[in-house]
Amino acid sequence: MIATPSTAQYAWHEAERSMFIHFGPATWQGQEYDDGSVPVEQMNPGLLDTGQWCRAVLSFGAKRIVFVAKHTGGFCWWQTDTTKYGVKNCPWKDGRGDVLGELSKSCQEYGLRLGIYLYPGDRTWGAYIGGGGKTKDPSLQEAYDRVFRTQLQEVLSGYGAIEEVWFDGSCLIEVGDILEDYAKEAVIFQGKYANIRWCGTERGMLPDEAWSAIDHEALAAGTATVVQSDPDGDTWAPLEVDTTLYDHFWFWSPENARKLKSLSELMRTYYHSAGRGGVLLLNVSPNTDGLIPAADMRRLEEFGREIDRRFGHPLGELSGEGYSFLLDFDTLQKVNHVVLMEDYRLGERIRKYRLEAGRRGEWIRIASGRQIGRKRILVFEQADTDALRLVVEEAADVPQLRSMAAFYVEAEDIPDLIVAQRAVSLIYDPVTDSWAAPGEGEKVLEWSADEIEGRSFSFAIDISYVITEPGQYELLFATEGAEELIIDSLQALLEEEAVEGVLTLIEPGRRYNLTRTSAVEDAGGGKTGLRGSIHCPGTGRRGTLTVKKVI
Repeated sequence: MIATPSTAQYAWHEAERSMFIHFGPATWQGQEYDDGSVPVEQMNPGLLDTGQWCRAVLSFGAKRIVFVAKHTGGFCWWQTDTTKYGVKNCPWKDGRGDVLGELSKSCQEYGLRLGIYLYPGDRTWGAYIGGGGKTKDPSLQEAYDRVFRTQLQEVLSGYGAIEEVWFDGSCLIEVGDILEDYAKEAVIFQGKYANIRWCGTERGMLPDEAWSAIDHEALAAGTATVVQSDPDGDTWAPLEVDTTLYDHFWFWSPENARKLKSLSELMRTYYHSAGRGGVLLLNVSPNTDGLIPAADMRRLEEFGREIDRRFGHPLGELSGEGYSFLLDFDTLQKVNHVVLMEDYRLGERIRKYRLEAGRRGEWIRIASGRQIGRKRILVFEQADTDALRLVVEEAADVPQLRSMAAFYVEAEDIPDLIVAQRAVSLIYDPVTDSWAAPGEGEKVLEWSADEIEGRSFSFAIDISYVITEPGQYELLFATEGAEELIIDSLQALLEEEAVEGVLTLIEPGRRYNLTRTSAVEDAGGGKTGLRGSIHCPGTGRRGTLTVKKVI
């Protein structure tokens, strides 16, 4: 049976573009984390205008705001009695201000949807970054659980319909009853109730194949990403692509504002997020006045206009059912883009296809692929053609094509986009701004029978020299014997902060996925430790652990 979206998932996915808003004490501190160094008495965003935030959303064609109501430091932007560390104790509006409330009203006024990011951790309780709400002091856990549950209920019950709930880094606190009561129609990001997934990086890119289906068991782990995508999976969980307007910072500061991404960088992000079937979540950061800077507003407007310029007026378009689709032109046309869309309400049925350009009855292949899903932007060398033909070579059921639209786009970045599209098995390197083949990985651990007492051993190693930047890394265990290892325990830690990294089981006893976001990177100073306990049955008492970057 093919996985299909729920009504809520479909509505969320159709928005295609959303705007993240990171705004908090870190904005005043000029850093990415709230460390409590700025007293709330100094936080007075006197010009704050949530209507301006909504106009920013609309300017680049987005339909939803996901607002960070509470980040890692625990500061709350709504009126709550759960903490003294919040807007209630700020001089702004004499302590009676409610940013979440004003934003909710503005979203209703501008016809936008609202999502809420509520960090499960909280520095003021010792609920550390990456811990999913766990407190360092176990004796505080029960009390903090009550606080977080109250906060979640407050933001979900008092501010109108909430379409999306973000639990960054998963949520280990039980909140299922609250979600059922107040956010039944919302999509959930991470945690055991998740029904959407993370793209796997913060660079604004999906890999060439980013299926919306996944096995239920993998999704229920709470931290599933694109690497667990499976076209034959039994559960629908589409992908969200979060990235920053500043490269690469989530909060405003005078220094960060100078790292505003170019229009070309934003367009590349669009091609590799929405253009590969995901939902783009672009972070925009108000300054200490509470306003999105004028330069940022202009760039967002340019972004929206450029998307419309490229894809607003097709040369021709069709839809239909079947395995072959023919788009005829009245005259010879220059074409270098085709946008394909499945009717994914029926699932991702198409599994392999080719696109051909015709001229006087002769056909040449100009593009091919496996996945289409909600949207697939194909870019290729200019074809002078009188017809285009899409041929579905493999499908799980009769293909339902929502749209096949042809375009000709003049832009300087087209050659780079063509190269990137061809890089199906390559990894994008943001340092060199290029695509390269994935390496074989680095051996970080070796063991042999002579070094093992009995058939078990424990290890603790520093793998910082391999985990050099945010992304996803594969941990691959290999043995000489046919038997798989028994991993009794495996834990990734940031050495300086004792913050847990996100480890996801991919293949028992053999393959794991390690996620490092820029958030965790900053908190731990780039230090990554790995420790575990392994049982080696049978002949598998000699082996290696290899780490390599996959996204």
